Amino acid sequence: MKIAIILVSESSLPVAKALQQEFPESRIYAKRDLDGCVRVGRYEDVLMPCFNASAPIVFIGAMGICVRAISPWICDKHTDSAVVCVDGTGRYAIPVVSGHVGGANDLARQVASVLGAEAVITTRSDNESLWPLDTIGREFEWDTCAENMNACIAHFVNRKPTALLLGVKDKGTEYLERTSPEHVDVFVNFEDIPQEKYGLIINVSPFVYETSLMMINYRPKVLHVGVGCRKGCSLEGVAKHVSDLLAQGGLSTRSIASVGTIELKSNEPMIRSLAAEYGLPVSVYEANELKDVDVPNPSEKVAEVTGVSSVAEAVAIKSSGYGPLLMEKNKCRLSEGNDFTFAVAMDADAIRCGHIEIVGAGPGDPELVSVRGKHFLQKADLILYAGSLVPRELTYYAKQGAVVRSSASMALEEQFELMKEFYDRGMLVVRLHTGDPCIYGAIQEQMAFFDRYGMRYHITPGISSFQAAAAALRSQFTIPEKVQTIILTRGEGRTPMPEKEQLHKLAQSQSTMCIYLSAGIVDQVQEELLQAYPPETPVAACYKLTWKEERIYRGQLKDLAKIVKENNLTLTTLLVVGEAIDNRQGLSKLYSHEFKHLFRK
Repeated sequence: MKIAIILVSESSLPVAKALQQEFPESRIYAKRDLDGCVRVGRYEDVLMPCFNASAPIVFIGAMGICVRAISPWICDKHTDSAVVCVDGTGRYAIPVVSGHVGGANDLARQVASVLGAEAVITTRSDNESLWPLDTIGREFEWDTCAENMNACIAHFVNRKPTALLLGVKDKGTEYLERTSPEHVDVFVNFEDIPQEKYGLIINVSPFVYETSLMMINYRPKVLHVGVGCRKGCSLEGVAKHVSDLLAQGGLSTRSIASVGTIELKSNEPMIRSLAAEYGLPVSVYEANELKDVDVPNPSEKVAEVTGVSSVAEAVAIKSSGYGPLLMEKNKCRLSEGNDFTFAVAMDADAIRCGHIEIVGAGPGDPELVSVRGKHFLQKADLILYAGSLVPRELTYYAKQGAVVRSSASMALEEQFELMKEFYDRGMLVVRLHTGDPCIYGAIQEQMAFFDRYGMRYHITPGISSFQAAAAALRSQFTIPEKVQTIILTRGEGRTPMPEKEQLHKLAQSQSTMCIYLSAGIVDQVQEELLQAYPPETPVAACYKLTWKEERIYRGQLKDLAKIVKENNLTLTTLLVVGEAIDNRQGLSKLYSHEFKHLFRK
């Protein structure tokens, strides 16, 4: 971060240098010749260009000196520099101007963390952990519209009844739902809001509503516009006409994410002008990309000209990821011979409908599930977990009223039926798998089912047991100039291994090998590994890593089968083989001087 650090007293130079070390692109300015500082005759020589560029400033000295110095340049909280004042001893970091909107509050927290100081924040919404209504749209890339933002903020921070209307689904709306204060009620339909109960509506959607209440509109980029036109169509009045029709349809132009057309029309000035009106490039599709898109209003005439039965509707649907059409094809004629069509579709990922989240539970310890995974567990309507592999303690995050079921005794068809039942009711389903779902997670057939039925799903990764093994063994599985590869594999049991992936062939690389699901065939595993690894190669048999029942046995490869059998280790055992176990030789060069440039980027 490029920060101007203004130093008043020479005695505070260590404070300034500590900040400069954390923010390498910053400069320290002082009125005297001091080591590592840029000498200036007047503070205004630094302040004026900083305020003109809205660049952040850290002032190290008395608050009074800081205020007098910056006062001639203060103009508008939306454009002023973020200014933080740090006392000469580095005990306090205080936002002076542009604290909330301009980022000085966040900068003060950063500065305080570097110095071990206290950030003195006076903004009420920040102190009470309430949403920063004037800046939260920027965080989630929503356009923000409000007639009287200050009045809306006052209503909200005074904890007066507020309706939160969520017309889309994205990271931002997930955050709002998860952190909703007690005075905020959540709605998904405008018609369901009893307006006499509220003084403020916070609307996150592309939809325009009429109300006498105060309203903040956050406009997520979720609308995709498809356009077709007659050759040489005039661009005059087109943007206004489209905007007027969108308004009549209750849609905001601020939510337009893309404007697209077919390749045949990609150079038409009218279409390029329309896209430019919304600050967007033209998305272009070849005819063969559109021919299989089902549309409600196919046209034989369009097919004769373009080779596809639709341009506007097909492009809108394609651009949206096959989301629903909010506006079907509009045929427009602003003057004789100037004909064009357009359609609007909603981004498929933004639709509020049933959803399945495949969550990696981690190796077992409930505290090792990811923060994102925990959030899904806390709001899920159904948690279907792999009961034989995932500790039930992980399901204790479930909200009251959630259905929690183990899939251990269920056939695959039963699992699908249960998940689809909740999905079809518009609910959130969490499919909880051990470790990370991509590693022996058996999710491929589930995803094929979801794809077949058009069900929306997403994967939250988890910590794998091989990572838990490295932590438990206090080992780095990659050692400079010795071993730089980790192989995750399994022995050949009932499931055949590809010929090229048989253990004795993989072992020839002498990599760190983590072998899953193979305790029951440990004799075969040991025999194959000994064809390549020396008998004295370190091994570890790790049973139920991070569970309460965790047990870890170290030894040498020649004794691996004996270790597993004598300790009655089962399928929940990970076998680790390689010289990296307990290795303390071979030092990384990452922190040497020749690599210091990596930290200055």
